[in-house]
Amino acid sequence: MALSRKLKPAHLRLILKIAETGQLQMAATALAMSQPAASRILNEIEVEAGTPLFLRHAKGMEPTQAGSAFLKHSRAMLTEMDSLETEMANIRAGLVGEVRVGSVTGPAVRCLVPAIRQIKEIAPGIEPTIEVAPSSDLVRGLEEGRFDFILARFPPGYDSRAFRVTPARAEVVSLVVRAEHPLAHRRAIPIAELSGYEWVIQERASPIRIAIDGAFHAAGAPVPANVTNTSSLLVMLAIIETSDAIVTLSEEVAGLLTRGSPRPGLVALDLADTISVAPYFIIQNRAQRLSRAAEQVLERIVQAL
Repeated sequence: MALSRKLKPAHLRLILKIAETGQLQMAATALAMSQPAASRILNEIEVEAGTPLFLRHAKGMEPTQAGSAFLKHSRAMLTEMDSLETEMANIRAGLVGEVRVGSVTGPAVRCLVPAIRQIKEIAPGIEPTIEVAPSSDLVRGLEEGRFDFILARFPPGYDSRAFRVTPARAEVVSLVVRAEHPLAHRRAIPIAELSGYEWVIQERASPIRIAIDGAFHAAGAPVPANVTNTSSLLVMLAIIETSDAIVTLSEEVAGLLTRGSPRPGLVALDLADTISVAPYFIIQNRAQRLSRAAEQVLERIVQAL
């Protein structure tokens, strides 16, 4: 039908205003247009519709049956158009949309979660997805388009020139034990004294494992021989709950566990020297453009760092 192709929002609003006021002049004034222009638009619509939309009489204008049908659909169309306009404005402002972020554990706790909480306070329509995984999995996922950006380290074999890289910060390793551990309340413990204990530690070649091995080598002490390899926090907690094992975690995760919630009774050992992990980065795919919602989250992460 030619009518649907020629209608504009201003035409629909005119018809609704005429029905509301019962007067063409009052409708034109309310919409800031001249009466001749309003009369011309109404005439064009009625010609295209093939029937009058209003009955003209001395007391004003009254919708015909066709006019009533036109009014019903006009209201629905304008509501949808207003909804579309609002949604588009929210998208442009970064107030709605999906944001997919991957992160290694430390920065997920330190800056990603706080950034998401800030965003949700002002834009509850943003739907974030957070995946915590090793750097190799995250970089692969970024290449495959599964993430908007990641907080990770570059694994060997990747060409960093294919990515947009923003420096972030280094991580500090914490050693967590149960409160009844023999060393729980010692101060300035040398790393060399810990060789003989049972350890629950990330797999070989992981950044924390490399940092721990390096700390023992630097102290001239043997690396622990009694080791359980796992990256599962659940497994780590299950082991140290009833043993004197030492668990290696990022400082941020250790802070969550030792502040009394959700696992009371855990303590971070007070070491004589700080053990640091290689720095992580904010990494984006150069071929991928961020949505405004993703930019909002990224901006707050950068501020937190």
